[in-house]
Amino acid sequence: MTLLFVQVFFVILSTVVGFYISHSFITPSFVYDLLGGAMGFIGGMLLVFSEARMRKVSIRNLSAAVFGLIFGLFMSWVLTSAMKLIPMDPRLFSGIQIALTLIFCYLGMVISIRGKDEFNIVIPYVRLSRQDQSDAVIVLDTSVIIDGRIADICTTKFIDGKLVVPKFVLRELQQIADSSDGLKRNRGRRGLDILNKLQKNEDINVKIEEEDFPDIADVDAKIVKLAKVLSAKILTNDYNLNKVAQLQGVVVLNINELANALKPVVLPGEIMEVKIVKEGKEQNQGVAYLEDGTMIIVDNTRNLIGQTVNAVVTSVLQTSAGRMIFAKLGGGGNNGYQVSRRPPRR
Repeated sequence: MTLLFVQVFFVILSTVVGFYISHSFITPSFVYDLLGGAMGFIGGMLLVFSEARMRKVSIRNLSAAVFGLIFGLFMSWVLTSAMKLIPMDPRLFSGIQIALTLIFCYLGMVISIRGKDEFNIVIPYVRLSRQDQSDAVIVLDTSVIIDGRIADICTTKFIDGKLVVPKFVLRELQQIADSSDGLKRNRGRRGLDILNKLQKNEDINVKIEEEDFPDIADVDAKIVKLAKVLSAKILTNDYNLNKVAQLQGVVVLNINELANALKPVVLPGEIMEVKIVKEGKEQNQGVAYLEDGTMIIVDNTRNLIGQTVNAVVTSVLQTSAGRMIFAKLGGGGNNGYQVSRRPPRR
């Protein structure tokens, strides 16, 4: 509402200024005065319309253009100052000066806009602070928002810094939420709910980043590019994005790796009480699960599905998808899914 008021006020003021200029500098005439006011009104409307069309212009692009313009003006001034030492006709010098100014301003703006990602002209997430303090920037991807665990992790204050949600990630979430597939639609709505929950938490600093990279089509590639521009980390649970970002030197925080690191350590020879829930792939194997989702493969339990047994750990296999525990039937244990040490022999 405030913006609309400013726009209307500017158009009215432009009309008055046009009327005043016409009345002051042109032969006084009611027709000319009306014509001046009309021209002021039209000029004000055109400027407001142009401003509305420029809302999609990136601040980084605009800053790069201004930097290039200043650099071009400086270079043209240096060259024309040196050319003053050469005797020549003043009109020729004036023409050369205008031409060099236009050329260097154009080249400076174009080169700066094209290379805006190689040097950070705008640093939007840095504020003046003590030298011994740092404020990290973390870019969220679509998968980690839909996953939802990020909200609980942030609540525990294990993640410190600014959470950046790119506009193209938000757009992808909206597309998933509007999908005709019921499962995708629920996942997209869950992601939007998680994002809304993060924004409502006063202890979490969430920023929607407007910067887009129109020349890059893939969302994962855009996330990596934005992280490099902002010198930020990427928070994800996408395996492919994790590997691509690491190859390009971007630090990745993977929630799945964090969850695997927090799982209890199980050593060969330890005993646990588990419930066999289904058959294994190999002959006479049964499969059980811990509360955290860790798969336990127990030998000689294929005919014990639905029963709770004591299993002795034989080996542990760590994979990119998680941890797998291999065990054999036998031994004594305790109740529940707790891991217990085998009592020492006497």
